Amino acid sequence: MDLTPIWLTLKLAGITTLLLLIIGLPFAWWLSRGRSFFKIMIETIITMPLVLPPSVLGFYLLLAFSPQHGVGKWLQEVFNVQFVFSFQGLVLASVLYSVPFMVGPVKSALQQLPPALAEASYTLGKTEWQTFRYVLLPNIKPSLLTATVLTFAHTLGEFGVVLMIGGNIPGITRVASIAVYDSVERQDYAMANNYSLILFAITFVLVITVFVFNKYQAKSPLE
Repeated sequence: MDLTPIWLTLKLAGITTLLLLIIGLPFAWWLSRGRSFFKIMIETIITMPLVLPPSVLGFYLLLAFSPQHGVGKWLQEVFNVQFVFSFQGLVLASVLYSVPFMVGPVKSALQQLPPALAEASYTLGKTEWQTFRYVLLPNIKPSLLTATVLTFAHTLGEFGVVLMIGGNIPGITRVASIAVYDSVERQDYAMANNYSLILFAITFVLVITVFVFNKYQAKSPLE
């Protein structure tokens, strides 16, 4: 059994989750602070991957980053960078497609924190960044873990968006979900089952870890 698609999938999920932790957490914090029409529009846009078919997002990414025109042509000519049918294209697509799974839970958790928590930190001379990093984030650990695991697990199962922009190139863009589809197309159901079981096992362990951790965090100190 060729495990390359599995390792490629884990690599993609890891990079995507790391990037969204770096980008998504400050973004979620910004969205949680106050409401404006501009923020509502931004939040609507980043939530669209939850309701759009993955192939739709993949199709527009394919058009936008095609080396023949648009942004893709400019990147190719100026920086010699190509996102279509490449691993970096998979990362780009995965980040855009998984962003609501990171931003949504973190934003909701931050909005539920009492305002007095941040105000007390400010009165002690802490900056906004220090307050966010050392006061707010430690108080939303269950939501932060949930967002991280959901992002990672969601990336493991991506199919339509990565197929559209990455294709099916062995060792480069052929992730596990595509390998399952490819095996079924060849009527190699045993191989499809092997890939599916591995993905199922990884996802099961991740999800049950979240439930166990959140249950532990929810226990009162007296229990």
